[in-house]
Amino acid sequence: MKISFKWLKNYLDFQLTPERISEILTDTGLEVEGLHSFEEIQGGLEGIVIGEVMSCEPHPDADRLKVTTVNLGDEIVQIVCGAPNVRKGIKVVVSKVGATLYPKGEKPFKIKKAKIRGVESVGMICAEDEIGLGVAHEGIIILPDSAKVGLEASHYFEIYRDHQLEIGLTPNRCDAMGHIGVARDLKAFLNFHENANLEIKLPESVIKTGTTSQNKGVKINIENPELCPRYIGAVLDNVVVEPSPKWLKNHLKSIGLEPINNVVDVTNFVMFEFGTPMHAFDRNAIQNDISIKNAIKGTEFETLDGEKRKLTGSELMITSGGENLCMAGVFGGLHSGVSNKTTSIFLESAIFNATSIRKTAKAHALQTDASFRFERGVDPTFTEKTMLRAISLIQEITGARLAMEPVIIDHVDKTPKNISFSTTFLNNRLGTQLLTSEICKILSNLDFKCKNTLGENIEVTVPQYRIDVTRAEDVLEEVLRIYGFNKVALPKKWHISFPVEDGKNEENIQRTTSELFVSRGFNEVLNNSLRKNDLGDDEKTSVAILNPLSKELATMRKSLFFGLLETIEYNQNRQQVEQRIFEFGKTYFKTNDKYVETRELAFAISGKVNDQSWQYKTRNLDFFDLKQSCDNLMTKLGIKKKLIEGANIDGLFERSYAYTVGKDSLIEFGQVNTSHCKKAGVKSKTFIAIANWDLLLKYSNAKTIFKELPKTFFVRRDFSLILDENVEYASIENEGYKANKKLLKDITLFDVYEGDKLPKGKKSYAVSFTFQDNDSTLQDSTIDPIMEDIRKKLEENLGAELRG
Repeated sequence: MKISFKWLKNYLDFQLTPERISEILTDTGLEVEGLHSFEEIQGGLEGIVIGEVMSCEPHPDADRLKVTTVNLGDEIVQIVCGAPNVRKGIKVVVSKVGATLYPKGEKPFKIKKAKIRGVESVGMICAEDEIGLGVAHEGIIILPDSAKVGLEASHYFEIYRDHQLEIGLTPNRCDAMGHIGVARDLKAFLNFHENANLEIKLPESVIKTGTTSQNKGVKINIENPELCPRYIGAVLDNVVVEPSPKWLKNHLKSIGLEPINNVVDVTNFVMFEFGTPMHAFDRNAIQNDISIKNAIKGTEFETLDGEKRKLTGSELMITSGGENLCMAGVFGGLHSGVSNKTTSIFLESAIFNATSIRKTAKAHALQTDASFRFERGVDPTFTEKTMLRAISLIQEITGARLAMEPVIIDHVDKTPKNISFSTTFLNNRLGTQLLTSEICKILSNLDFKCKNTLGENIEVTVPQYRIDVTRAEDVLEEVLRIYGFNKVALPKKWHISFPVEDGKNEENIQRTTSELFVSRGFNEVLNNSLRKNDLGDDEKTSVAILNPLSKELATMRKSLFFGLLETIEYNQNRQQVEQRIFEFGKTYFKTNDKYVETRELAFAISGKVNDQSWQYKTRNLDFFDLKQSCDNLMTKLGIKKKLIEGANIDGLFERSYAYTVGKDSLIEFGQVNTSHCKKAGVKSKTFIAIANWDLLLKYSNAKTIFKELPKTFFVRRDFSLILDENVEYASIENEGYKANKKLLKDITLFDVYEGDKLPKGKKSYAVSFTFQDNDSTLQDSTIDPIMEDIRKKLEENLGAELRG
């Protein structure tokens, strides 16, 4: 939410810098996420001054140009000008060398000393559009003779400057959705810490009453008071809709709003002043009744943005004569809004049910300033004040006449909410030593009514607008945020009980796994668990969100697969050539009407290795790089696995493999299906592994064992094998380790050959076998029988032949 620094000063008399105000608000829980300067005209006319043309002569080499000398007060400069209305003796606006201009609709440019057709030009005499004052470009700006030479243009044109505070408003702070609410927190802080004795200056509303017009009157009916506990309506006629005055435009621009017209701008101004939304209808577009009721399911309604929306039946609608005018508290209708032809308006100030508004806004993917406030809950005591304030401003600006005085339909529960606690309770909970008088001072400045009932006991009456305060702890939070979180002293002694850990610490296993991936060049990512239905499969297995933020975030993810793919696409578009990423996260689905939540670990590789390296050869990351990462993971976790062909049930991979233990599939990995890559916009081959983290934890048996380094040498023997082309290397490993697990330490594939020198359907693998005995040096008499056993197993089980 954006707040104007100058606007705040309308309600509170303080002499503090914007930076200090930002610090105070952040300390009170209204975190200022950004502080920006605002200028009515971009650049603030910096480096632009008032000048007087002392001479004006034709350019020696251009018929349409003039060579002028201009007095800038502190210097006289020569400027070449092509404007038809430039002449001797006039006062003009001059941009000095070094100034930056921001012409409307064009790129900014810096004024430099230049030669134009051989004549030196030092500066520029400006037209309206060149400095952002207007759109005219027929000639330069000519000022009255009274304009003072050398005066900065920003002072002459009284350019409005301000500071914009961007507040990260939390959902519970419905009391701070307007400038007055923010000023209230500021007042409480300054009065407590600096004894400033400040009071909020609420704006005065001067209403010019007139004769009520019978034909302008509107009967108001609320069909469901639970969804609309208060509604106020009034009618003004003789309204002249035109652009807003400069002060109103600047106030709105300072918080990022674009002015529309004087009536709409007033409703927006009052909303950001009090935090209570308003709406203005064209009175001639409605009949003599207003009904607030639920929509009829299936009805089409055309909103202000021109989009036709099908109503679900749960929306609360403002209607007249059976016609829908507006989605209550969310968005207006196209045909009932205020236009330049409007001469009479119906003003609305109301309270709508927060849950109803949120559901409507989310169902139609609408997020408006009004829905933002109604979803959190508005101050019921301000609805009448905002109505009177809006009427007063519209009368002041447009000269309108009040044709129907405000009619109030009120069903608000005004039962006071009282909460009791003791000073000791507060101090024990907060770690403070506040006095009862100090507590009451803080709360009184926040509009809580305090009564010291007996001794240390305090009873407070909660303001009606603080719907988030329901128990003593909530009141304590209010005291603490004004007193200051940073003022709570840390105890000198901490009493901590360390839990006894079981043998398998899941957090430590995840941490060491993360460290493994990072050491291998991977980066950890974190994707949103809310997604669209990526596979478009049966919705019965998807966990749908009842009130999704958008269609793209309508279900809980079933897999980490698509999030990784989108991350790769995002990074590829930002020139990241080599990508290695991993993610821990939960996945969700339904089976047999039961919700299932699973923890997953997913990792992916894509792109090139050693790109543009002079030392190493560039190559593409491939399946074997991914498999190596899978092997490293299983080894790190101490899991003895079996490699099989993956199920690839959802068609995520071109072909997949899986590591299993018993009947449980722990990791499935492979090259991503090209159709998924294309859909995601991924340009290079991508390889992903999806691991069931719950199962990995179940079977993990990682133990750190320290062994003495062997004192003997290892022995290596090689086989060059001819096999059928469909035999996989993993089969060779399996047969080799069956022969001798004690002495055989490693099996490595170091060469592959497929070519015309081999029979059709055959391939050649060159495989090394490494043997070592930690206690004694191995002899040929020991190794030869093992190698012969391996040869027989490969021949019998895999059809392998030794290549001559």
